[in-house]
Amino acid sequence: MSQDRTEAVIPAQAARPGRDVRVVIVGAGFSGIGAAVRLRRGGLRDVLVLEKAPQLGGVWRDNTYPGCACDVPSTLYSYSFAPDTAWTRVFAGQREIHDYLRATAARHGIGDVLRCGVRVRGARWDPAAARWRLDTSDGPYSAAVLVLATGPWHVPRPLDVPGVEEFAGPVFHTARWDHGVDLAGRRVAVVGAGASAIQIVPAIQSRAAEVHHFQRTAPWVLPKPDLPVPAAVNRGLDHLPGVRRALRAGQYGIQEGFGCAFRHPELARLLEAGARAHLRFAVRDRRLRRALTPDYRLGCKRLLTSSTYYRALAQPHVHLHPTAVTAVRGDEVVGADGTVVRADVLVTATGFRVGELPLARDVHGAHGRTLHECWGGEPQAYLGTNVSGFPNLFLLLGPNVLGGSTSAIGVLEAQLTYLTAALAHLGRDGHAALDVRPAVQAAYDTAVQEALRTTVYNSGGCTSYYLAPSGRNTYAWPWSTGRLVRRLRRFDPGDYTWYGEAAAGDSGGKARAEGPGGRGGAI
Repeated sequence: MSQDRTEAVIPAQAARPGRDVRVVIVGAGFSGIGAAVRLRRGGLRDVLVLEKAPQLGGVWRDNTYPGCACDVPSTLYSYSFAPDTAWTRVFAGQREIHDYLRATAARHGIGDVLRCGVRVRGARWDPAAARWRLDTSDGPYSAAVLVLATGPWHVPRPLDVPGVEEFAGPVFHTARWDHGVDLAGRRVAVVGAGASAIQIVPAIQSRAAEVHHFQRTAPWVLPKPDLPVPAAVNRGLDHLPGVRRALRAGQYGIQEGFGCAFRHPELARLLEAGARAHLRFAVRDRRLRRALTPDYRLGCKRLLTSSTYYRALAQPHVHLHPTAVTAVRGDEVVGADGTVVRADVLVTATGFRVGELPLARDVHGAHGRTLHECWGGEPQAYLGTNVSGFPNLFLLLGPNVLGGSTSAIGVLEAQLTYLTAALAHLGRDGHAALDVRPAVQAAYDTAVQEALRTTVYNSGGCTSYYLAPSGRNTYAWPWSTGRLVRRLRRFDPGDYTWYGEAAAGDSGGKARAEGPGGRGGAI
């Protein structure tokens, strides 16, 4: 029988010494902080958050480049349990989001369980004790449950071309912005045309003498209605929480509308018409406009929003080079079409290794194999959360749960509901561990991949980080976000094998029994 709970209560557990706990969460970005808050609200105090950096924040700590901001409305890109009452813009900037995350952690007492400066180097499942053994820069830790909250936008993808290491000036990735480099009066080359690049180019063009923007593939760009939010509006919403909730729901509906177009490519033409009109209005030069016009379906790559990008490209000292970079020679950046430009600073806006989960090569499951070995470069997980053969391991924002339209926070909170339900079941029935059944995971994955086949993610005519080198989609969810949220509210014990009896105050014991047959990964 499935359990449908929005706020499962986790049976109380005896507190342990600081290194041996019930739950270890790896990562202190939105996922890790959200998980810690939800588990503590559910009654679990025996939890630790391990973060390798000196402070919490995740992508909003790491990405401090000029113009860095969210492309999801602020009221939607925030926890439902911690609605911010003081957003200063419709789309918040990096510093404001980072401050929000720190304030939320402080408000919920997460500092008591957060250990920064602790790098997790590996984890191994101990079947005899039914615990995860962690190797860290701070020595060994252990936990009955391991939650990986490292996120998909974590490991920068470098510019991998000959000569980049010998570039004559400063070189840095957007997620490692060097604020000690003054761009005033300098020639800056920006390589890449994704979400970071379209924010950086407008932000730096007024200071730089020249900006050379290398674009391998033109992105689809819609206008971004980024307006200031008056303090009076925020004060009014403080007294009208129902209006704030309605505003959040309305914005969710708009984002879901984009997602509907991605699932039905024929509808994407309506959005494409709007994007073309935006381009035509902002860029008068026909040659430049042609170079900025995508040759694939909208939504095949991440949809971008900006009301300043096209205008920046139209400036006389900003030069678009619609070609890939193939080499760097001294202070020269060389394009595949033979373009050669000289630059003083090289900025690599080349994105992240989205399909490569951090620690995948270092987390060993019940049979000694790592996640990377089991996946073979094609990550998959039941509901993006559990992987067969890795008992009591939970992934947050794992494979195939996101899309190109809506807020990751809504998906995250749904996963946290699922996590708390699973832990409540473990504690209540006295089991030591759970492991998703291989047949359940396989049936689920087959259904997801079949549904993705006709979406714009797979059939839009482009190459994107949604797809593994084999062409398999490891990122996107093929249905509505609402459907995923509803599914994650329903925890079905029959989808799992259950092991052993928990030791007093913890989870311990050897594998003993299986639960009843599951429903084959029904979604």
